[in-house]
Amino acid sequence: MGKGVRRFGSVDESWERCAMNKVSAGLRIALMVAALMGFAVRGHAQEVPPLEKIQSQAELDKAITALDAAVFDSYNKCDLEKFANFFVENVEFYHDQGGVTLGRAALTDSVKKNICGKVTRELVPGSLQVFYMKGYGAIEMGVHRFHHPGHEDTEGVGEGRFIHLWQYKDGAWRITRVMSYDHHAAAK
Repeated sequence: MGKGVRRFGSVDESWERCAMNKVSAGLRIALMVAALMGFAVRGHAQEVPPLEKIQSQAELDKAITALDAAVFDSYNKCDLEKFANFFVENVEFYHDQGGVTLGRAALTDSVKKNICGKVTRELVPGSLQVFYMKGYGAIEMGVHRFHHPGHEDTEGVGEGRFIHLWQYKDGAWRITRVMSYDHHAAAK
């Protein structure tokens, strides 16, 4: 064969084509996964929009209600990594019976030791109030109940009030301050 003439069908060329097809398929799969992840992130952002996109009290109520449900879903399921991501690094947590907990790591550790597998939380329907905080985020207030699955006959259901200060910063909603107070046995 002369110069510049390519021989098709050789074993080396077949292997090379096969290898290139595998690389190409792997690259296509990687790109599809990246695109889907980007879509999922955008989809979540659409559910809980950034502060500057919220135009009404109804939109703010919907956003904070969704955030409340998400943070306490992770709390109830003991998904500590997800739970921790709802708080700023230097969160301040004030509890009328437990005292003060400072910092995300300490708060997450406290949930791990005292909550996981022992307590679940539910928002009392109709108790949530949300207030806009210009240039910062929102104040969330409400009443929640704490259940002790499998032990409610001996430990009962507790109830308390809470205030969460939500900040929208760097593309994420996070809690900066918590006040949890007025803890008592729930009415039967």
